[in-house]
Amino acid sequence: MRSKNRIGKRRGRELGRKLGKIVKCICSGEQFNAVDEMAPSSESLAIKNYSESADSLKAVEVEKKLDTGNIEEAESSLRESGCLNYEEARALLGRYEYQKGNIEAALHVFEGIDIAVVTPKIKVALARKGEHHKRRSQNFASPPMSIHAVSLLSEAIFLKAKSLQGLGRFKEAAQSCKVILDIVESSLPGGLPENFGADCKLQETLNKAVELLPELWKLADSPHEAILSYRQALLHHWNLDAVTAAKIQKEFAIFLLYSGGEASPPNLRSQMDSSFIPRNNIEEAILLLMILLRKVSLKRIEWDPSILDHLSFALSVAGDLRALANQVEELPPGIINRKDRYLTLALCYCGAGEDLVAINLLRKLLNGSEDPKCLPALLLASKICGENPNLAEEGISFACRALESLDCGCNQLESIANFLLGVSLSAHSKSAVADSDRATRQSETVQALETAGKMTRMNDPNILYHLSLENADQRKLDAALYYAKRLLKLEGSCNIHGWLLLARILSAKKQFIEAETVINAALDETGKWDQGELLRTKAKLQIAQGQLKIAIDTYTQLLAILQVQRKSFGSGKKLIKSCKTPAKSLEVEVWHDLAYLYISLSQWRDAEICLSKSKAICSYCASRCHATGVLYEAKGLYKEALKAFADGLEIDPTHVPSLISIAVVLRQLGNPSHAVVRSFLMNALQLDRMNHSAWYNLGLLYKAEGTASSLLEATEYFEAATLLEESAPIEPFR
Repeated sequence: MRSKNRIGKRRGRELGRKLGKIVKCICSGEQFNAVDEMAPSSESLAIKNYSESADSLKAVEVEKKLDTGNIEEAESSLRESGCLNYEEARALLGRYEYQKGNIEAALHVFEGIDIAVVTPKIKVALARKGEHHKRRSQNFASPPMSIHAVSLLSEAIFLKAKSLQGLGRFKEAAQSCKVILDIVESSLPGGLPENFGADCKLQETLNKAVELLPELWKLADSPHEAILSYRQALLHHWNLDAVTAAKIQKEFAIFLLYSGGEASPPNLRSQMDSSFIPRNNIEEAILLLMILLRKVSLKRIEWDPSILDHLSFALSVAGDLRALANQVEELPPGIINRKDRYLTLALCYCGAGEDLVAINLLRKLLNGSEDPKCLPALLLASKICGENPNLAEEGISFACRALESLDCGCNQLESIANFLLGVSLSAHSKSAVADSDRATRQSETVQALETAGKMTRMNDPNILYHLSLENADQRKLDAALYYAKRLLKLEGSCNIHGWLLLARILSAKKQFIEAETVINAALDETGKWDQGELLRTKAKLQIAQGQLKIAIDTYTQLLAILQVQRKSFGSGKKLIKSCKTPAKSLEVEVWHDLAYLYISLSQWRDAEICLSKSKAICSYCASRCHATGVLYEAKGLYKEALKAFADGLEIDPTHVPSLISIAVVLRQLGNPSHAVVRSFLMNALQLDRMNHSAWYNLGLLYKAEGTASSLLEATEYFEAATLLEESAPIEPFR
């Protein structure tokens, strides 16, 4: 055993001495097989003594011997052939050290290569090689360096970068790696010809360098340089194979989406007039991911599910889920299965606000021939139906099916299913005709929501919010207040809807000062752009306390914020006829609130100005027609008021204030029958059972008849109106 160790040590010393000879020769700057002393030390001897083809063959032979670890044969070949100069020999020795894992030794060898000296020769060699590929002719003067020498030195620069990376010197590594790409890009500005460097390792080295450089800049915490290197990799023609190019595109898209920085738009040197130029990170990432999906469709690369995941995130952030649906629809069959396709498309259309399209897709997925027990689809279908009163009953069915499909004992999923069941039951209770049916459904609603809450130990904000909301709708104000306070405590005062609900519940309990205190606390916790609804509620609380002038000041403050916000987002230059956006809708309603306030003060001119401002924003609005009708009614112009209310019902047949007001004006005109007026009031109550004004006017209608039975009914209606008014919030809970 000891003799074997001695033999191994002796061989190691011999190998060390032989390597030492090469190192000594390299470090002295002498050439193998001495040449004329006037020749520069970096000039290749092969060019002076042999043809380029012979030089290439010998270089390849030496490289093969070093690749297989035959250092003795490689040394012999170096001495006999004279095919390498000082830099090339260092490149070979450095590669050998790197392959052995001696990173520091390899770096020491690579640093002896004078990059500034060899760079011009590499550029000339590459340029002439490129011209040779273009013209298909060999009538050129011999280049100062063979393509194999170029490949060898390029690999040395790349391995130097890898060595620096291994030592944690990331910025130096990136700078070294960038040298290779800059040399090739300046030598061949039009890109690499096909099969360029295929007979050596040059193309392989370039591929690795192009892929490595952005990663090095990221490790060096230089995001701007990383983005530039990604763009350099994708915009220059490097002859990358499809898989490598796709990998770089994907990694670049991921970096743009999640790096946290903002890149400047790309400065493309040549483009068509109609070409799309991304304006920000999200757009550039979306473009890259769409290109990858296109490559998948053309079968240039294999399907990668993460591409669709990242694209889903990007388009969700951009607010364009309709575009994501288009991308999914364009995928060829077999890429994703039918179940995933239906579910993904349903999610896209739901997010894009096209609920009917989404629910139709889910119905297809959940029928007997597809997957009737698909839990995510059942939950999504129940959610969509629960938000639409006309589909609430179907939403109940989907939620019950989801509960039946649960076989894993997952409390979280069961809680979600019970929550969605409660939401659908709540929406369905609004359509109940009989009071008994409504009471039953309301009881089931609270039961389902409480079951969902218990499964989450009352730690789910969404469940707490709906529990508070449902109890408030049923005028169980103490329970509603309990859940609202618990919600705010759980969320740490970060949810505006929680603040608003608490203030509305307090206003229903006629605790206006406490409600205003809540709103003031919410305003202190909220940024300017998010204060709109809070300020509107504060103004209504001030009106309820008789502080009309202070309320006007609050509305003025709100309108100023909305105006600044509109100018900040550049939307104030156009006359917008739609009020679908939240900011536009809020501004319209604020002008209407002010109009009602001025009408109550008999300031007709100010009310008309407010209505004209509203019309300039949204000309097609039921609430504006109602406010106009109230103004005419206050002036005693009942026919004009009747027409305005009728216009409002044409726009929105479910507008409860217009239904009540048109019944009131008809009674004042005295022409229509009792049945006509009653029909408008009953329609209003069908839509809003808790509307005290509808019950009060229904009582007046029956009182006017004067019969004993009608007077008895009128008394019941007045009692209902009184009870509801005592617990009515300053604005609807929902």
